Amino acid sequence: MENLQGSMREIVKNLLNEQQVDLVIGYENGTIPLRTSPCFVTKEAEVQKLVWNSWCDLDLTKFLFKPENQNKKVGIIVKGCDARALVVCIAEKQIERNKTFIIGMPCPGILDRKKIEAAIAPKEILEAEVIEDQVIVKGKDFEQTLPKKDYLQTSCLACHYNNPPIYDVLVGGEPIELLTTEDWDAKLSEFEAKSPEERWAYFTTLLRDCIKCYACRNACPLCYCKECFVDQTQPQWVGKTIDLSDIMFYHIMRAFHVAGRCIGCGACTRACPMNIDLRLLSKKLERIVKERYNFEAGLNPEEPPAMGTHKVDDPQEFVTEGN
Repeated sequence: MENLQGSMREIVKNLLNEQQVDLVIGYENGTIPLRTSPCFVTKEAEVQKLVWNSWCDLDLTKFLFKPENQNKKVGIIVKGCDARALVVCIAEKQIERNKTFIIGMPCPGILDRKKIEAAIAPKEILEAEVIEDQVIVKGKDFEQTLPKKDYLQTSCLACHYNNPPIYDVLVGGEPIELLTTEDWDAKLSEFEAKSPEERWAYFTTLLRDCIKCYACRNACPLCYCKECFVDQTQPQWVGKTIDLSDIMFYHIMRAFHVAGRCIGCGACTRACPMNIDLRLLSKKLERIVKERYNFEAGLNPEEPPAMGTHKVDDPQEFVTEGN
């Protein structure tokens, strides 16, 4: 990671010196352990603030939508899932490719600070570092070593694209090995074997703790609408209460809004204060889109989104289903 970090800083410095970009969006160390923060670099003296480590979980794509950045040539640091979100936004004409310099980072997996904090609790972590395949955490009167593979983000365990599918420069020059260990085909097949009543019971149980804070929406790199349907009042699409019916309607509607677009980055799950894992619903829709339209989101910026296009040979059995 340190070698990649050094190479990334050198690339950013050259981009700024050669005036190829006006701004580079990356990561810097957070103010507390296990965290990084967005970093906005406009001059060479700021380049040393940039970091690349196992805590760089935030998808920086959303910052490209800031009004102050839209008329600039912007460099952005992306891992595999971030690059896929960027591809979706380019394909949907929300981001101009010729104004975006993509700095790709091969991703060895991002650590889940919630898992680590739970393992160490109630002790407070004051320092943390990753050395090869181990995480070393330190605090007052303790030091503990954890195996990295046991504390990766859940989204990393299902990732098939830890190398960015699109970039202007790939830092390090070489892709790295996949980490995938989760078998979503088996999980989805097990879920699909359940009755409609059992599926509904699963989702009502999963979502009953939702407080409708909209953190999942706010964190999603693909929720870029200036006005979300949940905020509209004329017409009002969804109730504002935390009654289960309002909660279910919100999540069902949002799932359909990201159908064929979700890139599995896990930002929604990481942001949720109630630790609700929404991936089963999104993975189910991902499978449907793949099977029906042979489409996978975030791989080709020239290919329009599956749910935003129509072909005469598209499957249309839904027209007669239930009749």
